[in-house]
Amino acid sequence: MKRARIGGSIARLTVAVLAATSVMGLGFVHPFGNPRVESARGLGTLLQGANLPPDAKAILVTKCADCHSSETRWPIYSRVAPGSWLIERDIVEARKHMNLSRWELLSMEQQQVLLAKISHEAKSGDMPPLQYVALHWGARLSQADVHTLSMMSKNAGASETTLAGTGDAARGKLVFDKRCTGCHSMEINGEGPRLSGVYGRKAGSVPGFDYSQGLKNSGMTWNDATLEKWLSGPDSVVPDAKMDFYVPKAGERQDLIAYFKR
Repeated sequence: MKRARIGGSIARLTVAVLAATSVMGLGFVHPFGNPRVESARGLGTLLQGANLPPDAKAILVTKCADCHSSETRWPIYSRVAPGSWLIERDIVEARKHMNLSRWELLSMEQQQVLLAKISHEAKSGDMPPLQYVALHWGARLSQADVHTLSMMSKNAGASETTLAGTGDAARGKLVFDKRCTGCHSMEINGEGPRLSGVYGRKAGSVPGFDYSQGLKNSGMTWNDATLEKWLSGPDSVVPDAKMDFYVPKAGERQDLIAYFKR
């Protein structure tokens, strides 16, 4: 009887060891890609050449870099499958959308688009994700953080001025394809409303799109003057504007307006 009990205990221990070994071993399998292969260079290397306010840089480095750069901290539980697979999947996706370790490789236009998205997601509360904040409470954004991030894309460069009506629609389409399609489509609503027929349309009037109350109540109609102001800085037109992106080059603004008018 005693031998049987000892034998049963050994069998259970063997099963437990094999199960633990299997789980730990599966932690070295990467079904969604392996974000661990990117070499860390230190948080101090992030955004060194970025033309951003120091307080905005600090927020991005301290609260975003864990997922959005190669400087990810890997806790012990991140090696235990299948949880490790979910963590790696989220980090792979996060770096696709924004990788602070590769910021200097982005063009000026790409950086401006990304800053606008950061600003929008900070104000909307979409970032950081709730599941991440639940485990990393210090990563939550304060109201001061949100304000700082929302100001990054506003007045980041001096806006030029030019004469209305001097744009080129063909160039405007190129600008639209390069700078605007991350949020907008001409034909369907996305993160931004559809823009087909925007010229001459009342602001905040596309059915099915969730505009800010300020834009819906603005009474504006989109024409040369209002589009010029809007593309120069939406917050200067409507304080609660959900759009954070602006076009600093006057020529590109006029080309976009010409494209919208075609």
